[in-house]
Amino acid sequence: MEHFVVSARKYRPQTFKDVVGQQAITNTLLNAIENNHLAQALLFTGPRGVGKTTCARILAKMINSDENTSESEDFAFNIFELDAASNNSVDDIRNLTDQVRIPPQVGKYKVYIIDEVHMLSQAAFNAFLKTLEEPPKHCIFILATTEKHKIIPTILSRCQIFDFKRITVKDAKEYLKYIAKEQGIEAEDDALHIIAQKADGAMRDALSIFDRVVSFSGKNLTRQAVTENLNVLDYETYFDSTDLILENKIPELLIQFNTILSKGFDGHHYIAGLASHFRDLLVSKNQTTIELLEVGEETAEKYMIQCQKASHSFLMKGIDLANECDLKYKTSKNQRLLVELTLMQLASITFDGEKKNSSQFIIPPSYFKAKGIKPIVVSKPVKIKKPKIASSEPEPVKQETVSEKEESVVSEPEIPKLSIDKIQKTTSGLSLKSIREKKEHHIKQLDVVIDEEDLPKEPVTQEELVEVWNTYIKSLHKKGEKILASIMEMDSPKLKDTAICLEYANNTSKLELERAQYPLMQYLRKTLKNYDLHLQIKVNEEVAKKYAFTPKEKYNKLKEKNPNLELLKKTFGLDV
Repeated sequence: MEHFVVSARKYRPQTFKDVVGQQAITNTLLNAIENNHLAQALLFTGPRGVGKTTCARILAKMINSDENTSESEDFAFNIFELDAASNNSVDDIRNLTDQVRIPPQVGKYKVYIIDEVHMLSQAAFNAFLKTLEEPPKHCIFILATTEKHKIIPTILSRCQIFDFKRITVKDAKEYLKYIAKEQGIEAEDDALHIIAQKADGAMRDALSIFDRVVSFSGKNLTRQAVTENLNVLDYETYFDSTDLILENKIPELLIQFNTILSKGFDGHHYIAGLASHFRDLLVSKNQTTIELLEVGEETAEKYMIQCQKASHSFLMKGIDLANECDLKYKTSKNQRLLVELTLMQLASITFDGEKKNSSQFIIPPSYFKAKGIKPIVVSKPVKIKKPKIASSEPEPVKQETVSEKEESVVSEPEIPKLSIDKIQKTTSGLSLKSIREKKEHHIKQLDVVIDEEDLPKEPVTQEELVEVWNTYIKSLHKKGEKILASIMEMDSPKLKDTAICLEYANNTSKLELERAQYPLMQYLRKTLKNYDLHLQIKVNEEVAKKYAFTPKEKYNKLKEKNPNLELLKKTFGLDV
């Protein structure tokens, strides 16, 4: 059986040109070598698997190479790799400094590559300072770490720092495509894209995942095989979820979520992926931001089609709801219910039903006058009794012809009749039919205009208003509406012409009373027999000061009523 070499080692770059996604750093190092401007202490920092150790080895080989050097020469006697994770004591650093004094037998430089340098102890760092600051001319130190913040500042100040960045999904996918071609593997573009995304910016992780998936699916690498092996939710799941959300199909959406959970996926992963899907749809709606869409060509076309179905406002609201669920997920005690509620809210964004509104508005007759709408005057039919004339002879019965009956029907004015069904068919408050019926009933009510002149407008006194106001407050207490009752008790109504003036300390009280003004005004107008009455509420923050007294203010108020309190305080040495 032939020994298998993993792709991360088999395809490790041998030159700077082969390094993926670090062009800025490799160009800087090449120019430094060519111009003889290379520092003696370098620090390579960045995430895992982005090429730090690889670049250090390539650099060590290049500075020792010349025109006569063969490609197979690896300068093993000039390159020393030290793992600081296992050699982190002061004695290890002392042994290193003793070796530094000896010049190389072959080549120009001795290169010391210290990997995971942040693992050195504080004493080891201090023992390494002097050697790092003034090394011999034939010695170069290359330090590599994933956690630069753990290295002491005195070490950082002696090094030339190179920050390695994460490898983009596009670069990782192109490199995987090259390796698949080298190995004779047919791979779908979306399959490689999913592997690159799963690697999260680390090329070594991408190659490890690639080897694992190839072992599972063989020479034909498909998107379905990758998603099944890596246990990730592919794009099709989110496309289907979004379609169900846009079509307001809540039962089907919940069933799909249950199927996802039964396959072993986490609800947190699903809702986070749905938020990312909405973000990608939002990016697809504008030509200038399409380049931010990091997906394959076939998937990009699907995004372009689905983004036309979703509005901008829907996507913004969807991202907000999904992100809120993402933040609450870890602290929630019932995580499944949290995700299901979020999905139901998402499916209700585009629902074209009655929008619930807690505030009820009264449309005054002046509104219709401003719009030029004339009121419909409805007159009641008056019955006219014909006087009976006494006569000895019986009145002959007049036989009407068909034409005479028609004329009588035409001549009589039609009287509008209002029929009220005593027995109304009750419907559920949660059904779509009841919502439509409520909406139609509301529209019919708006079409009826009452003549303003026929309404009673009897004069009202301040005492009558206060008495009716207090009666209404008592009825609220009996119904259990304590909050509204307490708000109405905060200020006594003052009558100015037909305006009922109130003053509150904050806007919250004003809004609460405005929301409940419809039944209140209906009661006041009907009881006081004046339909011109209307509320006039003002917010005055100075009113709040009347209710917020400190102990000192209370004392001053009492002293104004009884000046002898000051004498009592001084006599007994009291304090407030």
